[in-house]
This record gives sequence, C-alpha cells and structure tokens, in this order.
Amino acid sequence: MNAQTPGAAFNPQEVLRAQVRWRALEIIFWVATLAPFVLTPNYLILCSQIAIAALFALSLDLLVGYSGIVSLGHAVYFGVGAYSAGLLAKHGWGEPISGLLFASVVTALVGYLISFIMVRITHFALIMVTVGLCLLFGEIANSLHDVTGGDDGLQGVKMWSIFGIYRFDMFGRTAYVYTLVATFLSFLVLRRIINSPFGLSLRGMRENQRRMPAIGVPMKSRLQVVYVISACFAGLAGALSAQTTQFVALDALSFQRSAEVLVMLILGGAGRLYGGLIGAAMFMVARDQLADMNPQYWYFWLGLLLVIVIIFLPNGILGGLAALIDRVRSRRS
Repeated sequence: MNAQTPGAAFNPQEVLRAQVRWRALEIIFWVATLAPFVLTPNYLILCSQIAIAALFALSLDLLVGYSGIVSLGHAVYFGVGAYSAGLLAKHGWGEPISGLLFASVVTALVGYLISFIMVRITHFALIMVTVGLCLLFGEIANSLHDVTGGDDGLQGVKMWSIFGIYRFDMFGRTAYVYTLVATFLSFLVLRRIINSPFGLSLRGMRENQRRMPAIGVPMKSRLQVVYVISACFAGLAGALSAQTTQFVALDALSFQRSAEVLVMLILGGAGRLYGGLIGAAMFMVARDQLADMNPQYWYFWLGLLLVIVIIFLPNGILGGLAALIDRVRSRRS
C-alpha cells in the first residue's frame, strides 16, 4: 500500500484498491497448495478435508472476524448444505457442480430466514440462540430418519464424474482438485467482498455498532446480507463434504463442529482473511497426527496445544506474526 502524501486527503477507494492487489506471499501460498500432489500423495483425502474446513472457517470469519458477531451454531449452515447436496444426489441427480449451486441456494435461503431473528438480538443472547438453533436443527435431522438416515447417516449418495470425465477415486486426487478449486474461487469472492465498501462497513460495525447508524449505515440490512453470504459459503463447504465423502453424518449439524471451526479461526487469527485457512490446516493436521499417535487421549494433547497457542498468541498465529514484524520494523527505524 502506498503511503498517503503529507496533507493529502484520505481516499478510502485508493486504500481498498491497494488491498485488492495481490502480493507475492499470497501467490506463493496458493501455489504451495499444489505441493501435496508431489510431497504427500497418500494424504490427498486429508488435504481435501482441510480445504473444506478452510472454506467453512472463511465463511465464519465473515461474521466473527469482520462483523464482530460470535456464532456457536455455524454448523447449521454446513449441515443444511451437506444434506441438500446429499439428498439431491441420492434421489438421482449426482452432477457435482449443479449440486453445489443447489446446496448454496438452499443454505442462503435458510440463512436469510434465520437472519430475521439474528438482527434483533445481541451479545450473550445471540450466542445462546445460535447454540439453540444448532441443537434444534440437529434434532430435526435426527427425527427425520426416513429422509436423513438419522444416527445411521445419509447413505446412498452417488456422485457422477465431474464434466463426465473426472471420477471421484479412492485416492482422493479428484476430490482434492475439486475442493481446492471450489475453495479458491470462493476465496476470491470473499476477498473481493471484504476489500470493498461493503466490507469496510462491516469492519465499522465491528468496531462501533452505535456510531454506524449515525452516519447513515443501515445496520439491520447489512447484517442480514452478511448472514446470507456467510451461510451460503458454509453451505458450499458442507456440500463439498457430502460430495467428496458420498455420505452425510448427523454430526454435520453438531455443536462440536461449530466449536471446532471457531477454534480453527481463533487459532489462525480472526479478521485476517488467511487466518481461517492457516488455522484450519494446523487444526486438521494436528488432529490427524495426534489421533494417530494416541488414539485414546488425543483430545487432551490437542486441547493442550490450543491452550499454549492462545496463551502466547492471543490474536492467533497471523496476529502473532504481524506483531513480530511490527516489532522488527520499529527497532530498525
């Protein structure tokens, strides 16, 4: 970002244009996502799950990191997307891309309906309502055994080949490419939203919800829009999970999934765009390795790891790196 010249008027449009420009580290990061094909070809299934978790964390970051709205029930949208794509495929339409679009639309509609409740409550009441909605949707899915499969999960999900050519194989090659492309395209959209006047207004609401209406920002309508967008991308992540595993478990709607994605976001750094991506990758890899080393008590070691990270890096990994860079620059100057 170019510094403003002394005495020049502040131009928010120029600031936003500077933020939209791609940096070298961003390009390196996305090129590095292709490394698992060479370095860890036996872990491509895990890599596809990391990409899905990263997209899910990105959708939550739009609420928590940029709008300042804490949600402990974001799995509602993940689960709705997963069941929408899974049911569509089970009942005869297994085309992946149109299934993603269908699940996104359904989840956006659910998010729109729920948003009328969310914009009317704040603080602890909002947290409790999100938890309640998560439990409510989970019990609804469990009770509709003939539709969702209940505790047995939704089985019989059969996906077609992508473009009629690329079949989902047991090694996870197609699944990883598919989820990576979907996550990257979603990231581009979210990146553009965040670095726009709309995204700037979200950060303003996060900093001071009382002052924003005074300068003419329609709070309720902005909050409804961000709920719908966040729900849409969370549903997209759920649909990707259903399509790549060809199965939907009841825990897609569980409180545990909501808590895990929030942990991923806090671990990486909320409100930093790449924080959700980094946090999801670290959480998923740590969980996989710890579960392999200690199948009985791996949650203990995972919890200990998270506590240590949060104590020493309260703003997440990217927040800690940013603070370190600022200290180095201040010493040099």
